[in-house]
Amino acid sequence: MTLILGIETSCDETSAAVVKDGKIVLSNIVKTQMSHQEFGGVVPDLSSREHVEFIYQVIQDALDKASVSIKEIDAVSAVNGPGLIGSLMVGLMAAKGIALRHDKKLIATDHVKGHLYGNMLSHDKLSFPSLGLVVSGGHTSLFIVNEDFSTREVGKTLDDAAGEAFDKCAKMLSLGYPGGPALEKAAYQKNCRYKKFPVAKLNSLDFSFSGLKTAVMYFLRETEESVVEEHRGDIAASVEDAIVSQLINTAKKAFDIYKTKSVMVAGGVSANRMLRARFKETFEKRKTEVFVPEMKYCTDNAALTAGLAYTYWIKNIFSPIDVGVYSRN
Repeated sequence: MTLILGIETSCDETSAAVVKDGKIVLSNIVKTQMSHQEFGGVVPDLSSREHVEFIYQVIQDALDKASVSIKEIDAVSAVNGPGLIGSLMVGLMAAKGIALRHDKKLIATDHVKGHLYGNMLSHDKLSFPSLGLVVSGGHTSLFIVNEDFSTREVGKTLDDAAGEAFDKCAKMLSLGYPGGPALEKAAYQKNCRYKKFPVAKLNSLDFSFSGLKTAVMYFLRETEESVVEEHRGDIAASVEDAIVSQLINTAKKAFDIYKTKSVMVAGGVSANRMLRARFKETFEKRKTEVFVPEMKYCTDNAALTAGLAYTYWIKNIFSPIDVGVYSRN
């Protein structure tokens, strides 16, 4: 039996978890910072200060809920990137301190690959190789995922991530914060063809959402405020349709090239109802296995890093104590 303590502080969630043998989640404590609401987005300095305030209590809560002591832990893992540098440093330094004080192995993990691991925690068995679509506030990428959970990136966003496009368009539509869930709520069961916004068509497996953001900005600028007010939900639905269409179209293109045994979606935006439904529908028609994570494993949480760390543990791959953090892949 292997017990790994995971720590996640890449953005505005302070999280700690204990996972047994890479699959059994004994605890997964997530404290979401709500102080960013008044700013309409995450403030990096504020985020890192709040991680400092809460990190050790969250770690202790995770150990208590799992009914294990720090002595029983075999290794401690922490996300070291990509993410907000100051926030990442809080979690990684906490992990280093635990590793040094208690003579534990240290395993630093990639935040984006951790999202993919949410499917391992949600399903009894996956089929490999798999095409993995990661969609979050900071990242939109396509990966080939192998059985040992090694990955190869085959596509990525050239500008904004899909989640960032959701957030920025929600802000332009005055829908509130966090923008992604607010826009989805406004769009639910509305006319997604009210306004056809552009969907980028690239000669690659990459994504681009900056053109959509610009199109929404000009549309709102040129449209009567009373019309926007009357059709706010329909406009939101049209934005959602454009974002999801690009994600699905690019994933289809990648699948036709690589013909993997399965496909999976992951990341915070994978909680979006339209994306989940269309992703399943699209690939079930292609007679391939489709995996989507449980809602609790879509957003940032430490069970993802603890689970992913197990794939390194079984290969005896550990991180040096001077391992650093990075903001982007």
